[in-house]
Amino acid sequence: MRRLLLIVPLLLFLVLAGFFLQSLMTKEEGVTELELPSPLLNKPFPTFDLPSVIDGEPRITQADLKGPALVNIWATWCVACRVEHPVLNRLAAEGVVIYGVNYKDTNADAIKWLKDFHNPYQLNISDADGRLGLDLGVYGAPETYLIDANGVIRHKFIGVIDERVWDTDLGARYRALVEEAK
Repeated sequence: MRRLLLIVPLLLFLVLAGFFLQSLMTKEEGVTELELPSPLLNKPFPTFDLPSVIDGEPRITQADLKGPALVNIWATWCVACRVEHPVLNRLAAEGVVIYGVNYKDTNADAIKWLKDFHNPYQLNISDADGRLGLDLGVYGAPETYLIDANGVIRHKFIGVIDERVWDTDLGARYRALVEEAK
């Protein structure tokens, strides 16, 4: 009888854990395990007017973001951003258009980072106070938005872009938007 009293709570826990895991793994239409739905999907990139990370360059607005392109949220304090940065450099060298949003960071730190690790970004927006990040619904860095030729957000990816993510998901989405824009 004592053994049964120990086993029943364990079984109950396992059943509840199973339901919880199943709910986490269940896909909604158009949502994969690495995505969180965004209310900005299929809407224009938010309006902004912010300085460039590079001193002396003109201010940047949403009109400057010409797609198809990736818009990558990054920061020097972000460990995961350091992991994805070599992949972004490779993609930029292959012709992928990437814009950077340096999120809640200082320009001096960002400039040093880009000098040390190279600059994959065609434009690099300074979002020191995080206002653009707030408008985008950023959870934290890194996050990447895929915009089409009209500046409309078509996809949001949260996390590190590595070779697997590019090869199995984002690369195909990007190429499809490039083809659509022709």
